[in-house]
Amino acid sequence: AKPTPEEVRGWAQSFDKLMKSPAGRNVFREFLRTEYSEENMLFWLACEELKNECNKHTIDEKARMIYEDYISILSPKEVSLDSRVREVINRKMQEPSSHTFDDAQLQIYTLMHRDSYPRFLNSAIYKSLLQSVSRSSSES
Repeated sequence: AKPTPEEVRGWAQSFDKLMKSPAGRNVFREFLRTEYSEENMLFWLACEELKNECNKHTIDEKARMIYEDYISILSPKEVSLDSRVREVINRKMQEPSSHTFDDAQLQIYTLMHRDSYPRFLNSAIYKSLLQSVSRSSSES
């Protein structure tokens, strides 16, 4: 579904609004791709999915996949985390839970909020979307 002009304008007021909106996350992810940092959004989404998991076997499987895809130093999609958070994750991976990556997820969320979000608001992607939804709402 196409976002409303109010929704698109709301994304400029709050990073939380942007991240709570599926359309907002998609547009932001498109922007992150141009910045070569899409893995931050993919990691955040994978953590959200893991949090909703109840089955112990599935939690173990998803946690290992997230670790291999985003935490492992050998991963091409490695996210930037400080050493303290890495140590915590390495300990928690002995017995993964749906909250194994909470600290890392918060760190990546904060990084996207402080670093990528201000650039997103000034990007051609966001500005052209804002123009197109504003135009289509004034035409109807």
